[in-house]
Amino acid sequence: MINYISVWALAALMLAMPSCTIEDIPDPNNLSVSAAPSRQALELYAVGIESLMRTEVGFYYDVVAIIGREMYFFTNSDPRYTGELLGKGGAQLDPAGFYGTRPYAARYKVIKNVNLLLAGLETTTANLSNEERNAFSGFAKTTEAYSLLLALNLQYQNGIRVEVADIENLGPFVSYTEALAAIMAKLEEAATELANAGSEFPFALSSGFAGFDTPADFLKFNRAIAARVALYQGDMSKAISMANASFMDMNGDLDEGPAHYFSTAGKDLPNPIFRTPDQSEALVAHPSYTTDIMMGDDRINKVTLRTTTAVLDGLSSDYDVTIFASLDAPIPIIRNEELILIVAEANIGSDNNAAVNALNVIRNAHGLGDYSGGMTNQELMDELIYNRRYSLFGDGHRWIDMRRWGMLDQLPLDRAGDQVWEQMPRPISEQQL
Repeated sequence: MINYISVWALAALMLAMPSCTIEDIPDPNNLSVSAAPSRQALELYAVGIESLMRTEVGFYYDVVAIIGREMYFFTNSDPRYTGELLGKGGAQLDPAGFYGTRPYAARYKVIKNVNLLLAGLETTTANLSNEERNAFSGFAKTTEAYSLLLALNLQYQNGIRVEVADIENLGPFVSYTEALAAIMAKLEEAATELANAGSEFPFALSSGFAGFDTPADFLKFNRAIAARVALYQGDMSKAISMANASFMDMNGDLDEGPAHYFSTAGKDLPNPIFRTPDQSEALVAHPSYTTDIMMGDDRINKVTLRTTTAVLDGLSSDYDVTIFASLDAPIPIIRNEELILIVAEANIGSDNNAAVNALNVIRNAHGLGDYSGGMTNQELMDELIYNRRYSLFGDGHRWIDMRRWGMLDQLPLDRAGDQVWEQMPRPISEQQL
């Protein structure tokens, strides 16, 4: 177990160890397909994949939160945050814009390295057991599926490429529905491998994966992502099944779950979403966050009252987003709270009592007490929608949720002429291929 070490620092450490003989340590983010990587190199590639999962996530979370009217990013250095992303005055999203191309490309960089690691498993001369091969592969394919899901969240009906291992002959774009099915298939394949991967990973993960750093525990993470995918597919029975096979715990810590690790130490990456409160350049809450919240709901503490109102480009807010306390704060990948809400939503219409039980876990955790409203499907959905909004604020779900519920037209428009986008444009680099 390591408290995150950069891939380059790890390479240097490995080279310095007198007990190890390493003939060649290639760039961990650019493995040569023709190489026969050593065991140590394969370990390094796995560490590199986890590190790459963190790259450009700040853009991803900013974009989905801004379009979903959870928050605004006020900065005089780039008007696109309050312009194009909000459809100001008929503005259109730019297929070459950084806000779409950078988070999309970053996800495929992870996938590229996954494919190179998988290729390396085929060509390595290292004496790996079948369990070790399953561990490498199950880890890699789970991260691939997760990365594809984030890319799909941005592209939606544009579809995405799922098969990109052969860079000379990329697979076609597939539809949203087909992509979800392919992602689920990759998760299932990875789950089978993780279940047959022994008791330990043959590589180290960061402290962000503490508690999820063995094949058995990482499998629970895999099942958690599968629960999210099943929910998006509308397969409520499978969503419940996958959540039950994950780390979900109705009596557990709502924040439990794997996370992206960040640090200000050395050459590591700081949390890209944290902004110092009460500054002119600020990440601020949409005003509706505080006006719509129920009395006594402690999720109000995710925002902090500013000393002066933040104003920019015809928009304003009195509250900073303070989900993260520092540049060292980890960013959750998926949390127990989301899994409980998945179970609540998946039970509505089939077992409303079970749905209420799950909702009560969330309500009581946030000071609201047991649900006492109506028991119709719509009334329970309204309660579910409220709780997903406030529990998962800033976790990258509001825009995707409102879209899958067919409710994008209910997101607030704060200026005449603003628009709510359904999806990001296909990046210009993909249009040119």
